[in-house]
Amino acid sequence: MPSPFPGMDPYLEDPAFWPDFHATFVNYWREELAACLPDHYEARLDEQVNLVQIPAEKTKRIRADVSVTRDDAVGSAPGPSAVVATLEPTTVPLLIEEEIRHTYIEILRRPDRTLVAVLELLSPANKTPLGQGQYLDKRNAVLRQEVHLVEVDLLFGGRRLPLDAPYPAGDYFALVARFDRRWNCDVYAWRVRDRLPTIPIPLLPEDGEVGVDLAAVFATAYERGRYARSLDYAAAAPISAEAETAAWIAQKAK
Repeated sequence: MPSPFPGMDPYLEDPAFWPDFHATFVNYWREELAACLPDHYEARLDEQVNLVQIPAEKTKRIRADVSVTRDDAVGSAPGPSAVVATLEPTTVPLLIEEEIRHTYIEILRRPDRTLVAVLELLSPANKTPLGQGQYLDKRNAVLRQEVHLVEVDLLFGGRRLPLDAPYPAGDYFALVARFDRRWNCDVYAWRVRDRLPTIPIPLLPEDGEVGVDLAAVFATAYERGRYARSLDYAAAAPISAEAETAAWIAQKAK
């Protein structure tokens, strides 16, 4: 059963489903690429593990009931004249880090398996103040090499990746940064009401580029993930949208 939405399904932003959708989408994105890449290229999955701080409001705090007692009469037996001082503790939240596994795609050119492009599907951790710094370190390392970078953002909310100019109007974006056109990138933008686009995946200059239909990738990922029977379309979508867009989403979900 297909998604009730013409493009990206905002209900997949539910934290209970996004990690599974991310892995499923990236896998079928790689499959779609493998079908259209020239024979001397290959697409491989890789994984990066990051430790991301969990916001305090999303953790269950356990308050310790602790006191420290000191006997001022050190070395003497306790008695009626002993002075006991009780120190009151200050309760401070612990810093908790969660392990986030982030899967992405590398395009390699055979036979020497030269890295040609890195393809990323952004996750919520990439768009928060706590996790974006780690992602930007990796991003900058890629951009300093002769490697293309393609970033697809299918998340309605969160902080957008930094650019040196405003984003075009849209709810979702794909950024295609070619190494032979540093320091510019092509930004593809579309709305939640739109079908997902076909975006170019650049290869080495002599090999041009291939187009990948994100709508086809999404349709396969949605079907194989069996999300139609798991997502609660009777509930409100797990995103923050303006009233008109929220009403449209609620209508499509019926």
